[in-house]
Amino acid sequence: MKHLFSLKSLILILSVSLAYNLSYAQKLSKLKKATLQEVEGLRDEVQSMAESLWQYSETALFEHKSCNLLISKLENAGFTIEKGVADMPTAFVASYGQGQPIIGILAEYDALPGVGNAPAPEKKGRDDGITSGHGCGHNLFGAATVGSAIAIKQIMEKQNLKGTIRLYGCPAEETVIGKVYMAKAGLFDDLDAALHWHPSTETQAWNRTGNAMNNFSVEFYGISAHGAADPWNGRSALDAVELMNYGVNLMREHVEPTTRIHYVIPNAGEAPNVVPSYAKVWYYVRDITRDKVEKLYDRLLKIAEGAAMATETEFKVSLFTGVHEVLSNEPLLKEIQTNMELLGPIQFTEEEQQWAKTMQKASGKEEVGLKGEIKPLKDEIPGHRGGGSTDVAEVSYITPTSGFSATSAPFGIPWHSWQASASHGTSIGHKSAQFATKLLAITGIEMLTNEKLLEAAKSDFKERTKGEPYKCPIPQDQKPPLPDTASGN
Repeated sequence: MKHLFSLKSLILILSVSLAYNLSYAQKLSKLKKATLQEVEGLRDEVQSMAESLWQYSETALFEHKSCNLLISKLENAGFTIEKGVADMPTAFVASYGQGQPIIGILAEYDALPGVGNAPAPEKKGRDDGITSGHGCGHNLFGAATVGSAIAIKQIMEKQNLKGTIRLYGCPAEETVIGKVYMAKAGLFDDLDAALHWHPSTETQAWNRTGNAMNNFSVEFYGISAHGAADPWNGRSALDAVELMNYGVNLMREHVEPTTRIHYVIPNAGEAPNVVPSYAKVWYYVRDITRDKVEKLYDRLLKIAEGAAMATETEFKVSLFTGVHEVLSNEPLLKEIQTNMELLGPIQFTEEEQQWAKTMQKASGKEEVGLKGEIKPLKDEIPGHRGGGSTDVAEVSYITPTSGFSATSAPFGIPWHSWQASASHGTSIGHKSAQFATKLLAITGIEMLTNEKLLEAAKSDFKERTKGEPYKCPIPQDQKPPLPDTASGN
């Protein structure tokens, strides 16, 4: 059931929310109040987009219906669209206005394979048979970012505000590809600042850096032979893969605790009685800085070369993508935190809380429900990173960038899971998207009109980058790996 609240509960929640927000009303600027009114007028549109994207659940670089939906909404709202940017059919840039400042909003809309679920608190397949799902909430992400961009455009038009608002349609975040190739193409170079957000189990300004990462495969080429009659005539590509993996696993003893290396073997041969002439292993290597990843990557390439030499095979390395760690921006984080507290916590009904507890029980988690409160802004902790990686990092090394997370699923559930996919197809997820639309819109309008905020953000950015220009982790002449790349960030 997608809508989990009764009329009585809805009235109670609206009255509590209204009372809370009225206490902050005097602190909201006139322009931010007007922006929130525009967002309210788009409420049904944002929910409709979130529902449609959830139904589509298209995986990385296959987001054709999702992309077209968002483009159509932006075109109808008066944006100019550039389609198929950075050699990716499902990437686009939507622009409104002219001149400085240029404020970017990053949209994502790809789903994950194999985590699809009905919008129910227990594991249950979808009626339409689709097995992919928005286990990271990018249906909410895409809907809210597009909604906020339209709201800002409408205010710019009504208030005759100068500047440019630009919505970036970024595909394949789950494979950490989209923004990397968009950054390499220079699409973010003229931005004054950028915003993003992400669904989560908590609501907070996003003062995390994640991990830098390289995503690559190693293919080995040997010689086929009969596995019993004349194996001496063969050279096993699978032996090379196994030898490489053994070397990498020995290497784990000699890396720092922050290092993460994981792999799968997509191709290991066809039949036991044929010496495999081809085998492939696919790796992610991560660490807390780009420099550390580069050094680890060099060591891994040496292991690949050694495995090929030992088995008398040939090998080929394909670097699909690479990212930095995310670069924080303190002035933008503080602005987000201020606006988040002005909006107040996300209010969930008793029915929604009970739904969440049912899911937590089914998942073996503590039955604490949903956490809609606003968390305080965390200080940066040197050397402390989240486990995942994101291509938002590339934008953060080009222009001042900041974002936040908003509660969209029960606390404690696993991410990239059927539990998250189910949650993001309900009113719980829709409330997260509505909150994010408001926060993106009022933060974006402040960035567009507050020259001092942008100056502070740029000063912080310059200090963190030490004035060094952005260097893309992948070769300049490399094209996006269309259409078949691996999934999971």
